[in-house]
Amino acid sequence: MQKSKTILVTGATSGVGYLIATKLSEKGHRVIATGRNTQSLNELAKLNISVVQSDLSTQSGAKNLVDQLPPLDIAIFSAGIGTFEYATDLEEENLMEMLHVNIQAPMLLTKYIASQMKQQQQGQLIFIGSQAGKVATPKASVYAATKYAIIGYTNALRMELAPYNIHVTCIHPGPIDTPFIDHADQTASYRKAMKHVLLNPEKVANATIQTIGKKTREVNLPWYMGISSKLYAIAPNIVEKLGRNFFNKK
Repeated sequence: MQKSKTILVTGATSGVGYLIATKLSEKGHRVIATGRNTQSLNELAKLNISVVQSDLSTQSGAKNLVDQLPPLDIAIFSAGIGTFEYATDLEEENLMEMLHVNIQAPMLLTKYIASQMKQQQQGQLIFIGSQAGKVATPKASVYAATKYAIIGYTNALRMELAPYNIHVTCIHPGPIDTPFIDHADQTASYRKAMKHVLLNPEKVANATIQTIGKKTREVNLPWYMGISSKLYAIAPNIVEKLGRNFFNKK
């Protein structure tokens, strides 16, 4: 990563996305940060980061962002939203927002960004996924489904773009100690249940940045969750039985 790159970071107004944007800027890269929070965008602008306010929950918002982008070397899709609730109790508005932000937005952005990268015969797309896309838990049915979708999408995308020297990487963290958790579960039960395994957001940001310029397929954080997902694929009944009571904590 010695040469300066032009890098888009979505979801840059909080959490891991904010850290990624600021760290990349400190390394001398041209960073374009996008999100909805005006105050955070103003803070990023003071750090010599280009900012574009965008609402990725709508198709027009995604297209409007693309129209303002220069040619990119790298795109990091960090924007994501979650609501942890039983499938039958989940509000329709929250359900649709997860589908739009977590699936529709990165796929639409990739359609346009990857087309430009194909012309320049190089690039890298980095998606912030989740271990939820490998091992689903109660009260995360829709959120897990959105992350499952990204895994399937990127697996095919990786093969499609390989002839153009465009690399596709997925970062799959476990629960991270960011405001995302508090928004997703306002009962605070999830944070309480996971307090001993919450990831430091700095660790996730650094692991993401380290994949830049490398043909890394995926990164599991923490590393042992890669093993648990393989176990789940082999013996799902056992994992679900052992984890049911833990994940159903109120």
